[in-house]
Amino acid sequence: MTSISTLHYLVVAAALFILGVIGVLTRRNVVIVLMSIELILNAVNLNLVAFSRLWGVHGQVFAIFVITDAAAEAAVGLGILIAFFRNKETVNVDEMDLMKW
Repeated sequence: MTSISTLHYLVVAAALFILGVIGVLTRRNVVIVLMSIELILNAVNLNLVAFSRLWGVHGQVFAIFVITDAAAEAAVGLGILIAFFRNKETVNVDEMDLMKW
C-alpha cells in the first residue's frame, strides 16, 4: 500500500486551479465565473494545507483566512449580482457595462 504524498495533493490542486482558470476565461455567466474563482481559492487552500504537512501549521492558519476571504467575496459578489440582475435582468458578463463612461 502506497502512502499519499505531498505530490498527490499538488496534482489535485493544480487540476482544480486549471479548471477554475478555464472557467473564468471561457464563461460568460457571472455565477459560473464566481464559482470558478472559488475553485481557484480552494486550490490555493489545498496547496497551503499540503505544504503545512512539511513546515508546520502556518499554512493551515493562512488557509482559514483564505476561506474567510472567499466567503466574504462570495457574499459581496452575489449581492452585487442580485442588484445588477434587478436593474438589467441579465447575468451575462458582456452586457455588464453599467459603470462605463
